[in-house]
Amino acid sequence: MSIAIVLGTRPEIIKMAPIIRECERRKLDYFVLHTGQHYSYQMDSIFFEQLELPSTRYNLDVGSVSHAEQTGRIMAGVEKVLMNECPDVVLVQGDTNTVLAGALAASKLHIKVGHVEAGLRSYDRSMPEEINRVVADHISDYLFVPTEISRQNLLREGISEDKIFVTGNTIVDSVRENLEIAMRKVNVMAELGLKPKGFFLVTSHPQENVDNKERLGEIIRGPKLIKSEFSLPVVFPVHPRTRTMIESFGIEFDEKKALEPLGRLEFLQLEANSRLALTDSSGVQE
Repeated sequence: MSIAIVLGTRPEIIKMAPIIRECERRKLDYFVLHTGQHYSYQMDSIFFEQLELPSTRYNLDVGSVSHAEQTGRIMAGVEKVLMNECPDVVLVQGDTNTVLAGALAASKLHIKVGHVEAGLRSYDRSMPEEINRVVADHISDYLFVPTEISRQNLLREGISEDKIFVTGNTIVDSVRENLEIAMRKVNVMAELGLKPKGFFLVTSHPQENVDNKERLGEIIRGPKLIKSEFSLPVVFPVHPRTRTMIESFGIEFDEKKALEPLGRLEFLQLEANSRLALTDSSGVQE
């Protein structure tokens, strides 16, 4: 069996890493297609190197454009690759535009689709991720759900029980594997002069929060209140989208308190050592 692993964002790389490593371990016939949904290929190449993953075979480099244009570009690019490679199954992960486009392209070519982390629901259709995950679930042939709750969500929507497999969440495997790599490769704690459990970690980037001036203003004010209350450092790696909106809204922001986005290994080390992480990222929460 030949397998195409389609991914396009850093969270997808993180959660697919254990599957890629398992494909390597079993010497399976597989390849990785990177759509380039959020980040430059150069940035993600470094990411693959850090996590000690093999290189991708294809990169579409679609970039950050509107949802419709991005989904269309990914579908067209994925379709060409799949027609050339003719894999038996396509694996996608999560709820991004890459997941939606990859699953649609494969389904229309009558290639089996496996959805990793299927069955999640917020029941909020204003979120583009909710649309993506629902559509992907209903056109997938294999639904790998993290929990029994996710399984029940799919059963209530009429998806056949024989398509659903409760596997747990690959983020667990990823954290265990990558934390071991982080301990070998980086020491961001020493570089930033931080002590274990002696600082707070803050992140924010979903569009529902950072594209709203009032919400973003309160989020930026939060770390100041935390620091004044606890007299501990607040580490805030600022996502590019968040920084753009701070500047666009003219929100007062102390650049000295902010960090550039961190690599996965550095961030994982900070997560493991922080007193508390405050975030609106589902990946960080997991």
